[in-house]
Amino acid sequence: MDTFARLEATIAQRRAASPDSSYVAKLNAKGLPKICEKVGEEATETVIAALTGSAAELTGEAADLIFHLMVLLGAKDIPLADVLAELDRREGTSGLEEKASRKPD
Repeated sequence: MDTFARLEATIAQRRAASPDSSYVAKLNAKGLPKICEKVGEEATETVIAALTGSAAELTGEAADLIFHLMVLLGAKDIPLADVLAELDRREGTSGLEEKASRKPD
């Protein structure tokens, strides 16, 4: 099992745990707004580390961001496989072409 699959399974398992014993359960108990807040916070810290931090700081913040994004995906019942399938679908397509092909919201 690769790292992402193990992490996804661990997050799913911990969602059902007591909020007193699991950070993931605690985040989920606080609801989607709190999970989204954490994703935003970690994204900001990742950007700051990229601009002013060391490689080790950026690595740590990137790991935090990925972790919290996976908590968010789990809370929304979106398997990581769906995200990977979307990346596979986009592979070989120019980013500019892909963005232009999206329907406006």
